[in-house]
Amino acid sequence: MGAGGAAQGPTDFTKAEAGPKRLRRSRTDKWMGGVAGGIADYFGVDSTWVRVAFVASIILPGPQVLLYLLLWLIIPQD
Repeated sequence: MGAGGAAQGPTDFTKAEAGPKRLRRSRTDKWMGGVAGGIADYFGVDSTWVRVAFVASIILPGPQVLLYLLLWLIIPQD
């Protein structure tokens, strides 16, 4: 019995049992390998916004395409 005489219910351990969140490429939400879908799932945002951000970053100087290809190779599939 808990404080006040009321019985306490079972503790919810679903989040603790799931373990840490892992970055994985998506199998279901993919266009070119699931990198954007996996990143979106990891951060809890819509994958469209991740893709828009990547395409918008193309106008900036830097190795964005090379980074995407590298992530495609490094991030394990879901």
